[in-house]
Amino acid sequence: MVGDEARGEMNTFQRNESKESLFTFISTGDDPPKGDFHVQKKSPKLCGSNYPLSIAFIVVNEFCERFSYYGMRAVLTLYFISFFHWDENLSTAVYHAFSALCYFTPVIGAIMADSWLGKYKTIIYLSIVYVVGHLIKSVGAIPSLGNQAVHVVLSMVGLFLIALGTGGIKPCVSAFGGDQFEEEHTSERSKFFSVFYLSINAGSLISTFVTPVLRGDVKCFGEDCYALAFGVPAALMVLALVVFIAGSGLYRKTPPQGNVLLEVCKCIGFAIKNRLKNRSRQIPKRDHWLDWASEQYSKQLIAEVKMVTRVLFLFLPLPMFWALFDQQGSRWTLQATKMNADFGIYVLQPDQMQFLNPLLILVFIPIFDLGLYPLISMCKFNFTPIRKMATGMILAGMAFGLAAIVEVKINETDMPQLVPKESLIQVLNLAKNPVQVTIQDQNLFQQPVEAFQNPDEYSHLILNGEQQSLRFILQHQGSSLAFNYTVKEKSVYSLIVFEAEGSLSSRLITDLEAKPENGLAAVRFINGLSQDVNLTIDSKQFTPVQRNYGVSGYSLVERDTYDNGKCITETGEFTLDLGLLDFGASYTVVITNVSGGAVQTWKSEDIKANNVHMAWQLPQYLLISAGEVMFSITGLAFSYSQSPASMKSVLQAGWLLTVAVGNTLVLVVAQAAPMAQWAEFVLFTVLLFAVCIIFSIMGYFYVSVDPEDLEEKEEKRETPSRGNMISLVTQKTKL
Repeated sequence: MVGDEARGEMNTFQRNESKESLFTFISTGDDPPKGDFHVQKKSPKLCGSNYPLSIAFIVVNEFCERFSYYGMRAVLTLYFISFFHWDENLSTAVYHAFSALCYFTPVIGAIMADSWLGKYKTIIYLSIVYVVGHLIKSVGAIPSLGNQAVHVVLSMVGLFLIALGTGGIKPCVSAFGGDQFEEEHTSERSKFFSVFYLSINAGSLISTFVTPVLRGDVKCFGEDCYALAFGVPAALMVLALVVFIAGSGLYRKTPPQGNVLLEVCKCIGFAIKNRLKNRSRQIPKRDHWLDWASEQYSKQLIAEVKMVTRVLFLFLPLPMFWALFDQQGSRWTLQATKMNADFGIYVLQPDQMQFLNPLLILVFIPIFDLGLYPLISMCKFNFTPIRKMATGMILAGMAFGLAAIVEVKINETDMPQLVPKESLIQVLNLAKNPVQVTIQDQNLFQQPVEAFQNPDEYSHLILNGEQQSLRFILQHQGSSLAFNYTVKEKSVYSLIVFEAEGSLSSRLITDLEAKPENGLAAVRFINGLSQDVNLTIDSKQFTPVQRNYGVSGYSLVERDTYDNGKCITETGEFTLDLGLLDFGASYTVVITNVSGGAVQTWKSEDIKANNVHMAWQLPQYLLISAGEVMFSITGLAFSYSQSPASMKSVLQAGWLLTVAVGNTLVLVVAQAAPMAQWAEFVLFTVLLFAVCIIFSIMGYFYVSVDPEDLEEKEEKRETPSRGNMISLVTQKTKL
């Protein structure tokens, strides 16, 4: 959720900059009025302006921290699949469990800052935890360090510490930046949050483009360099911490003053407990269930909590939007690995597509605010916040509908899903003449297989058990030969037919059962020469291939044109030209002859290359990014407008928790209901449309309120001075 923390903070301060104390981003209580704490000396200014020099350190810190977080997260799903060899469902579940934890832990950071350490020390201590988590995560990605169990443990510990660090400082950094401004410099403070927001999106935009390059284009330990892809974000987090500490002497620091979120929770808990305690007594009913807290809490606090709970109730359907939105880093990235990423001048890494979201957000915000919304207003259409949010949901649902269509097209080049008692087989005829193949009375091949004919597709072979010995009959130039091979269910085979020592022979070899991961190409070699060979391609040494139709294992290579390979034989070294090895394809290359200083080969494409271009993901990114602008920014502004000043941080806590719950929903679906990917996309689309209808109905009956009406009423009554709002929120009144 790129930049939501900054957008929320900007909305908050822009609405309250002239009349309230600063409050932290999620659930911190209001900072006390000036008379309640010691005011430090003024911070030096930037170039003679009213901007404190200290904000430069905070902005740079935020840029580095967001680069660190989003850069690490961009490659996380592919790390689980390629490095741990987990399946897609488990990788998706762990990714979203981590994302959910990142949005649960802000509550911990807020409580630490407000009730114990203050914002500055909380940022320092949790940033150290953050750095340690990154370092452990990076070390865990070094292949030579222990076995897979060690890697998994290190990675999970690292991710837990990262989640605690990034979530813990989330409610503190932006508000701490606002603390640096003097009360009269409201316009400068507002502009600071614009710069703060840009730093977040700049860090996200750059990191989601750069770290996939570090992962895929740089090789270490003979494979993708995940250690470097995690190490660079770790270094940026170290830099973030160093920069923040460097500005220590310039900061204005406010002491902890108690947490309003805890006070609200206590009030709600007391009301419920008191209501249950008196349910059997003959006590007059009260107008609202929160009125049962009046024995211990002030009417002002109870009235404000009532307003907050109304908005929180409206939040209940919102997690479904985030369940779809955050799959850009999981399911959509996995979808991109099965697509053609060649854009002509640049080959995009599948996890680089995530950079489109922060880029589009930066483009859409001014377009919507300065163009679309005013145009809709000119058309006399009342585009209320509820309608904007519902429209955002619809756009996100449409994005997943498009993702489902793209997934169906992708599956056309994928291998069929095998069922029990079924296998796949193809025939590679390397002889000089056509061969008719019959397998145990199963007439799979109606026509003779031509010499060096690339099969269009595999044939389905039906067995009578988990494995079966089958009789293969080959008819060639009027003669018939029989061979017996044992075939296992859910396996893929190639029957190689060739001539050896003047007679026809065959060999049954096992093929890949699925496309190579991450858009790589798979290639193996069959040596049709009468001498052993050693093959080198792209500086990679293949296993020697034995003479007389020996078969090598598969090797995974990057998509590229390979025209300068080497074939070393007993008689010399020859040039090996394989041509294009394309995204997601599997090839069998047969060495047929050596002449003129070059190796003559025949190449069979066993698994079709990815033929759906990655550009087809652009419409779904456009839709979901537009949906985010309408849903997220509008939702934050609306929720803030519907809550009293002292409770806005509580609503921010509720808002972030909807993100956490949304990621938890994806985790549950990925593990509890495994299904075809296109069907899962359709399921999420239907669920979001259904939730959108429910939300629209709830919004229709929602009556907007002005929090200032409540405040004015209280001011006319016995309420003390409005300047000290903290005392009204936290004071316990004995009735």
